[in-house]
Amino acid sequence: MTRLHLAAFAALVTAACGPAVNSRGGPAQPAPVQLASASAGQVDTLWQKADQLFRHGKWGDAQAAFERLNLEFAPGDPRIARARFELAECYLEGKSHLQAVREFRRVSDDLPGDELAPEALLRAGDAYAELWRRPELDPTYAQTAIQTYHELQTRYPGTAAARRSFGRVKGIEDLLAFKQYESAMYYVKYKAYDSAIIYFKDLAATYPRAPITPTALVQLVGIYRILGYQEDVNDTCGYLGRTTPSAPGVSEACAGPSAPPTPAAPGAHG
Repeated sequence: MTRLHLAAFAALVTAACGPAVNSRGGPAQPAPVQLASASAGQVDTLWQKADQLFRHGKWGDAQAAFERLNLEFAPGDPRIARARFELAECYLEGKSHLQAVREFRRVSDDLPGDELAPEALLRAGDAYAELWRRPELDPTYAQTAIQTYHELQTRYPGTAAARRSFGRVKGIEDLLAFKQYESAMYYVKYKAYDSAIIYFKDLAATYPRAPITPTALVQLVGIYRILGYQEDVNDTCGYLGRTTPSAPGVSEACAGPSAPPTPAAPGAHG
C-alpha cells in the first residue's frame, strides 16, 4: 500500500472513530502550552526597561512591562512591591481607578511590612477620591476614600503618608458639608423648614469644622426666627458666639429682627 493510500486510510479511521474524548465523554482539550519563565537576567532587563518607561511618563508601555514583570518575579523578589506600586500609578494615569486601587491594596495588604505600604494605602484613598470629582455626585466613593485614609492612620500612625492623609480627609469632608448645605437650601427655597432644619443640624454635628458650617447655622437661626423658636435661636446663637463669633452673618442673625434665610449660597463657595 502506498503512502498516499495509508494516509487516506488513517483519515477514514479518524473520521469514523470521531474526535478524541476525555474521561467525561467530552472533546479532549489540547495540552496547555507551557511558556518558559524568564531568566534572572531577562527579569533584570525587563525591570530596568519598565522603570525607565515609568520615569519618562510612558504610562501605557510601562503598564504592559510591569504586568509582565509581575508574572515573572520569583517569590520574595524585593522589587515586587515597587513594581506593583508603579503599575498602580500607571493605571491611575490611565483613569483605571479601580484597577489602581486593586494594585495599591496588593502592596499594603500582601506586603504590609514594606516601606511602600503606607504610601500605597494613601494612593488607594486618592484613587477613590478622584472617582468623586464634584460635590453633586453620589458620595459613595468619597466616603470610601475617607475610610481608606482612616485605615491608613490606624495601621501606620505617625508615618508621612498618614500625616498627609489628614488634609485629604478634611478636604473631602468640607465638600461633603457643602453638598449637604446645598440640599438644606433646596428645602429653604420651598419653605420646607422642618426638612431644612434636619439637614442643617446634621451638617453642624457631622462637620463642625467645615468652612460652611457657620453659614449653615446662621441660616438655621433665620428659620428658628420665622417659626418662633426663640429657645433654639438662643441656643444656636450661644454656640456661634462661643465657636465662630466673627463669621459672616453671625452678629446680624443673632441680634437682628426675624428674616427669612437667603437661598443663595455664599459667593466664596459658589
